[in-house]
Amino acid sequence: MTERVPLPRFLSRAETPPGVVPALDAHISDVVAHELATHTRLATGRERGDGWDEDVLGAPYEVRTLELTPDDEGDVVASLVRYRPPGAVRSARAVLYLHGWSDYFFHTDTAEFWHRQGVAFYALDLRKYGRSLRPGQTPGYTTTLRTYDEDIAAALEAVRADLGQHTAVMLHAHSTGGLTAVLWADRHPGQTSGLVLNSPWLELQGSSVVRTVSTPAITQLARFQAKAPLPNIDTGNYARTIRRKDGGEWEFDERWRPTPSFAVRAGWLRAIIAGHAEVARGLKVAQPILLLASSKTVISPRWSEDMRSSDSVLDVELIVRRAVQLGPTVSVARIEGGVHDLALSVPAVRAEYYAQIQRWSSAYGWSSR
Repeated sequence: MTERVPLPRFLSRAETPPGVVPALDAHISDVVAHELATHTRLATGRERGDGWDEDVLGAPYEVRTLELTPDDEGDVVASLVRYRPPGAVRSARAVLYLHGWSDYFFHTDTAEFWHRQGVAFYALDLRKYGRSLRPGQTPGYTTTLRTYDEDIAAALEAVRADLGQHTAVMLHAHSTGGLTAVLWADRHPGQTSGLVLNSPWLELQGSSVVRTVSTPAITQLARFQAKAPLPNIDTGNYARTIRRKDGGEWEFDERWRPTPSFAVRAGWLRAIIAGHAEVARGLKVAQPILLLASSKTVISPRWSEDMRSSDSVLDVELIVRRAVQLGPTVSVARIEGGVHDLALSVPAVRAEYYAQIQRWSSAYGWSSR
């Protein structure tokens, strides 16, 4: 028998909280037509038989495989993870999370944060990363960041099939995922409500001068040996700041988030440099953007305890300077004591990171689509 539950308070028009997008009325029409007539709790993927299965993180995380266009390495997929705790109800708002380089989604704190805001949470493991990596594939490899347009389109289609076509979706992206997100948003105006960027990789370390000087050599190598691995400069210092066995708090699958990182290949680096050049020329992302970065950088081949409270991967000053070139409405928050992935910082720092997101999203995050 279907279990009935009371309507959530935010679905009453008289009790709509500040910051809910204008599309809420249209979304409610979808919900009423499809779900609220029976006031049902959302079932799990296994019960519904709609392609969702229990995720490697365990319940209440579920995963769905998104079939993509095959490439020269064979079949290609992306993996969409959703957080669906017991009693969850259909929301008018959703977040889609994009991971960084040599990474995948395991950020349960982030999912739980958004759920507490009344926002449905989804995360995308892009092709050839994490859950989407298949035997024989080159991990993380692409020759252009535009390739991920297909991944994001498939994820948004699945989210809106899950929640309703008028669902307001925000992108929440980290590092290389942040670069991918802003370039995608620039090409796809109006498809999302806003962007939250966690230490986005907006410029090559060392400044645009380094990028300009290195581009011809990388381009030449990529033309003839696109998958040639470059010297790996990952010393493992960043992993040491977050990994539980090294004094951090986190455990993760080191097949999907290895130390050192996946090999950097010439074709991939050319794609990244091209993305940085686009940002440097200036983007026109119409949606409001929140850019968050640590208050300081400590990058060194030698270990320092200061790395536990700073960005040891990217130059945060370069990131912040690029912020004004993303679009007309950009907010910047500097997080004291934050590591490169601010969501993996120590608890007090994480709390400030999430507080900044909550304040911004209530004012800007759902204001347009």
